[in-house]
Amino acid sequence: MLVGSNPRRVAVIGGARIPFARAHGAYASVGNQQMLSASLKAVVDRFSLKGERLGDVVAGAVMKHSSQWNLAREAMLDSGLSPETPGLDMQRACGTSLEAAITIANKIALGQIDSGVAGGADTVSDPPIVFGREYQQLMLRVFRARSFGDRIKPFLGLRPRHFKPSYPGTSEPRTGLSMGQHAEQMARTWQITRADQDELALASHQRAARAWAEGFMSDLVVPYLGLATDNNVRGDTSLEKLAKLKPSFAADGTLTAGNSTPMTDGAAAVLLASEDWARSRGLAVQAYLTYGKAAAVDFVGGEGLLMAPAYAVPRMLADAGLTLQDFDFYEIHEAFAAQVACTLKAWESEKFCRERLGLAKPLGSIDRAKLNVKGGSVAVGHPFAATGARIVASLAKLLATRGSGRGLISVCTAGGMGVTAIMER
Repeated sequence: MLVGSNPRRVAVIGGARIPFARAHGAYASVGNQQMLSASLKAVVDRFSLKGERLGDVVAGAVMKHSSQWNLAREAMLDSGLSPETPGLDMQRACGTSLEAAITIANKIALGQIDSGVAGGADTVSDPPIVFGREYQQLMLRVFRARSFGDRIKPFLGLRPRHFKPSYPGTSEPRTGLSMGQHAEQMARTWQITRADQDELALASHQRAARAWAEGFMSDLVVPYLGLATDNNVRGDTSLEKLAKLKPSFAADGTLTAGNSTPMTDGAAAVLLASEDWARSRGLAVQAYLTYGKAAAVDFVGGEGLLMAPAYAVPRMLADAGLTLQDFDFYEIHEAFAAQVACTLKAWESEKFCRERLGLAKPLGSIDRAKLNVKGGSVAVGHPFAATGARIVASLAKLLATRGSGRGLISVCTAGGMGVTAIMER
């Protein structure tokens, strides 16, 4: 160990976020730093941390301008924390802020720090738009020139094609397919029906709407830029309405705008600490972050792009000495309803568990009534790097409200990776 020899328990004190907004809407005028700063400030205000020096702030974004190379530190400087608090940028696609929470937790467990904040932000409304490499190289020749004449020469080579912008995308570089197209392939492989997906999507919307109506979100979400609630939640949707939507990624496909995560802007953050640090400040512990695991799959070689959590979870369960049924809550990120259904079906498959996971028997099924009980990403939205922190904060409150229990977190990511964690109280 880098510090100490007795790992400490890592407390989740709680989190806060801004409402998640459909892209090109409420947050179209701001970017990652403003949104992340707002979420960090909400944590600072909620737990009276103004002027406090924390051990670290670890956060990141996926869709990010090159000028945001120090995003976490800059957002921290806007937050009200002491400027002596460090900031670390992290990126693991959709698992970014869950990985950030695990990183903070590891530092606390080892005694390197006593407290820290994990977070993430993402905007689809303020993406970096750049010009192609040919134009870039031409401009660099201008920059390197030593004389006025040499600086003029490259401009003589300018052509209209140089001004064609390169828009950011979420297609996988190694396959050229979008995440939705990959999820369509997974749905076919695992024989997930449109009805299966629409039922999961309906439950997500209904549970999210109920969570807002019951006031569960009141201390987790702070109003921002005139928005007070997640604006993608459709509590009045139905199976009939969902069934009328056209396929989004293939003419004969089963994934639609209704059972897929919408493009979303937003940010979230969560405070973690040692028990002693929390006690010294009179802060209640909501839950403990006890295990974490990341995994990756060969999605180019045949495995589904979003199936990595199906591998990470059983490895984490082995670390913890637990079974899949030993949980009171399951927070499985809904990149697509199909992806959730594929993961659950894989765990129930004797063949998959034997041949892919090396297990003697299937992990088995879960109680669907315990799945994403306050709604999932299909309803709430999914600002890529913010989802993990949203889930950690929500699950911590669920466990605190219940008074005891255990929760499983599973987040699939681009690049064929997955990040998972266990929280307990």
